[in-house]
Amino acid sequence: MLEHYSLKLPKEVYSGADAMQNLTQIMAAYGTTKVGLFTDAMLRKLGLIDEAVSVIEAAGLPYEVIDDAPVEPPYEAVQKLADRFNSMNCDLILAIGGGSVMDAAKLCSVLATDAYTVKDLLDDPTQAKKQVKTVMVPTTAGTGSEATPNAIVAVPEKDTKIGIVNNALIADAVILDVKMIQNLPPKVASGPGVDTLCHAIECFTSTKANPFSDTFALDALQLTMDNLEKSCLEKGNLEAKRAMQLASFYGGIAITAAGTTAVHALSYPLGGKYHVPHGVSNAILLIPVMKFNKPAIAERLAIAYDRCLHGDAQTVDAKADAMIARMEEIVRNLNIPTKVADLGVTDPDIDFLVEAGMQQQRLLVNNMREVTPEDARALYEQII
Repeated sequence: MLEHYSLKLPKEVYSGADAMQNLTQIMAAYGTTKVGLFTDAMLRKLGLIDEAVSVIEAAGLPYEVIDDAPVEPPYEAVQKLADRFNSMNCDLILAIGGGSVMDAAKLCSVLATDAYTVKDLLDDPTQAKKQVKTVMVPTTAGTGSEATPNAIVAVPEKDTKIGIVNNALIADAVILDVKMIQNLPPKVASGPGVDTLCHAIECFTSTKANPFSDTFALDALQLTMDNLEKSCLEKGNLEAKRAMQLASFYGGIAITAAGTTAVHALSYPLGGKYHVPHGVSNAILLIPVMKFNKPAIAERLAIAYDRCLHGDAQTVDAKADAMIARMEEIVRNLNIPTKVADLGVTDPDIDFLVEAGMQQQRLLVNNMREVTPEDARALYEQII
């Protein structure tokens, strides 16, 4: 447990019935004169930005829509978005989307300057300064990007993904509106949902875990384990979906306070080189990493068991095994692949994966059990 720790949060968070209507007072309070609305083309087609557009138009404000933010964007694509956004003269960014949309929007909020580029931030993220206020509206219950100071970008020349982390990326306001996620198909909802599960258990078992992160990680973990399957598989279960929205947000706060571990570290090359979706790559690695970490995290898993499962296991070892088994059951029940071959990755380059995974020291240092290159190789071999 850390001796020194801190908690950094978005300044305003709105949830509950008709949460999107709070956009009116947010824009007024910020003195907004023009809105840049970041989303993707499918969400626009599905009408998920319509209410926000109506609110903006009712306030008499001009706006422009950017709906071509790429999925898990390469850093060059983010720079092009930022250059285009900077020509629009907007003083508020409203991001309605999943993690990729929100991460791109967050980066654009600090790139409205000539002082540095997104490539510069890859080398030195401390340069980032907030230039434009941001409002995040997640359309999945998963990434937690609405709460974090992180923005993940692909780095094609390295076939991996890298996180740019700076407190300037934390949203000014967050709107959690269940209407944004109520019609997600199970296949779309499940990957981000397991991402939330990973955030919760990784942060709770991080070397940087602390009373602040534990509070949000445990709440996120209990909400997820109680509601993830129902949220994905029961279309009309709005209570489960609301619970997962909170779990995702709490998981993001836990990341901010503690940080993820080897699951995320080793998943980045799968996304960067083989374009495995982020939530799916985490789901594939979750159980192998938890079993590898068990000797170092069994007591933490037992605490999580007592909070989340309330079964009849008596010993620390039995409780740890039960927690891992329940997480494995959730992944199985959601029909998420557990091998990269299931995703068409038939001949992965293990040497590359090991080298790229071991470069993610920002996250690997959070892992309670040291991960050596030999350990990483053994973990990757389990998912082939």
